[in-house]
Amino acid sequence: MSERGERKRRGAQDRGGPEPSGRPVPLERVEAVLIEHYARLVRLAYLTLSGDRGRHRRVLDAHRIVQRAMPRLKRRVRIGADEDVYDWLRTRVVRAALGAGTLRGVPAVLGLRLFPRAGGVAELDLDRRLAATEPPTRAAYALMVLEGMSEAEAGGVTGDLAAARTARLLHERLGAEGERALASGEFDPCVVQATPDDLLRRRRDGRLAAAGALVVLAGCAVLAVQLPRPAPSAPAVPAAGQPGASAALDPRHLVRADADLWADTSRVDLTAWPARGDLVADDSLLGRALRVWDHPAPSVRRTIAPGATAEGPARSPRLLYAGELQKRRIVLFHDGARIVRYTEPSGAGDQEATLDVALADGSGVTDGSALTLLRGATSARYLLAPWISAAGLRDLRDPDHLPEPLRVTGGVTQPVPLPPEKGCGTWPALQLRSSSKIVENHRFLLTDLGELSPAHLTYQPLPGSGDRKRGARPVEATGSAALTAWSTTSCELPRLDSGIRAVNTWDFAGQQLPGGGRGTWSCVRADTWQGPGQVVIGMRPDSGRPLEAGAARHTADCSRFGQHLVASVVYRDGDGNRYLLAAGSRSVTGLTGGGKTASGHTLAVRNPANTTVEARTATGLRLSPPGTR
Repeated sequence: MSERGERKRRGAQDRGGPEPSGRPVPLERVEAVLIEHYARLVRLAYLTLSGDRGRHRRVLDAHRIVQRAMPRLKRRVRIGADEDVYDWLRTRVVRAALGAGTLRGVPAVLGLRLFPRAGGVAELDLDRRLAATEPPTRAAYALMVLEGMSEAEAGGVTGDLAAARTARLLHERLGAEGERALASGEFDPCVVQATPDDLLRRRRDGRLAAAGALVVLAGCAVLAVQLPRPAPSAPAVPAAGQPGASAALDPRHLVRADADLWADTSRVDLTAWPARGDLVADDSLLGRALRVWDHPAPSVRRTIAPGATAEGPARSPRLLYAGELQKRRIVLFHDGARIVRYTEPSGAGDQEATLDVALADGSGVTDGSALTLLRGATSARYLLAPWISAAGLRDLRDPDHLPEPLRVTGGVTQPVPLPPEKGCGTWPALQLRSSSKIVENHRFLLTDLGELSPAHLTYQPLPGSGDRKRGARPVEATGSAALTAWSTTSCELPRLDSGIRAVNTWDFAGQQLPGGGRGTWSCVRADTWQGPGQVVIGMRPDSGRPLEAGAARHTADCSRFGQHLVASVVYRDGDGNRYLLAAGSRSVTGLTGGGKTASGHTLAVRNPANTTVEARTATGLRLSPPGTR
């Protein structure tokens, strides 16, 4: 007897022995074999089913198919002459899975979403490859790998010899790596994790979901359940087992805006972005991106920006982009509060998948006008908002140089140089212009600080300059004075924290310097998406290097809620004389420091007795420099 024949004979004995050809088999024997090999059969059904139904629905459908493999209203079944009970059940399960459309009567799992444990890079790659094949090919591949069948045997079970040939070629191409991945927990619907999906709805409606429906998994050896705490603000979604339960992870339900919505809405922000890229119809890629977002494998390199939550989508997000750049497939989602970027290698290799999540709530015409698609060692590619009519690249360190035109194709920029890792000899910035359909000739600057959204740069000029009104807010940093200020203050950008949304340079005071020349006092304020700000204050003379006057984090200083400000530096003139210089914002009416007191909002003390400074406002408020309070 051949080795395979002997193995089959032993296997048949282990499964209760072969039944006589054409003879009836008691249903109790069939049930015993099904229970003994339940996990194997459910895995085969799960692998055969189409992935476009979502992992939760796919898990439940796989269990239902196996449980319904038992004939109804019969005491005995008849099997073929060359079949044992397990072979008969296996063929019945695979063919039921191949013919499965929308299954009715699937047990509901109220309040939970179920999915197998996420795997690593190899599992993601195999999942992507299998999703690109037809169900008979997936079934044949699973039978070859998991059941040890030949091409002819797998074709006999599926009834599709052409699919079996394709599966054999796939098996040869993937080799042992594919076999290991297929046997992992990524494709085991009997070892599942669970997440709640409707806690807020049930709490609001005063109803409790029935978790007892988990009896559908009673035949499994293990049920591993994890119940992470949902985000407090996560929107409710339908209960699992009801229509729309898997909508959040179903690429067919992704929200897609019309291409021209931005030109006909009062809400010009990320909600008006259409879906762009050449892979927006690739449901396999979009489904993987949603699943990794929902439950990333340990091998996925994940970055969560400050203030953002790591939870998966609570409802179908908006698709902004799906395409391929520089051998990476990239997907961008927006769920109303967060931007999520998923990337994976477009070919085989050791590169890992990545997932980046960042806040984006409240973004508008400017801070919602560009998103980072891909960032390399020296350059980045950006996706620009549909309302951007012109784009250029300028160097903040060279304010007199006009911006160079930037090539944009399908909303995607050419590679844009990144700021240097050290120093600030150059500092690239995007200069964008909005379409006249939403605002006339609106130019603004963005710069890359390592976030998913480039930071918006603004400028607030000296009090009394031009026709600026008292207490005016920052303006776009595209004018001559703004560019001159940013040519110096851009060197403060590398020291800023992460999660920056916008950076403003406020020239709050000017001062005649001892020995000649003038100095401008500036506060560089970086606002985060969370709200708290960071400030760096300094004085830049007409000639010579700037002097730092202080810094602070988690402060309202230099914002519209913190416009009372004082700062000081130790300064030496051309002859080497030492001075204490101090300056305050417009509201300051007097200064004390270095042992002297002066009216107005500037102070210069030669050879000061100390460097402590205090300011007074017209309302009697006393101020000290940031960092000394």
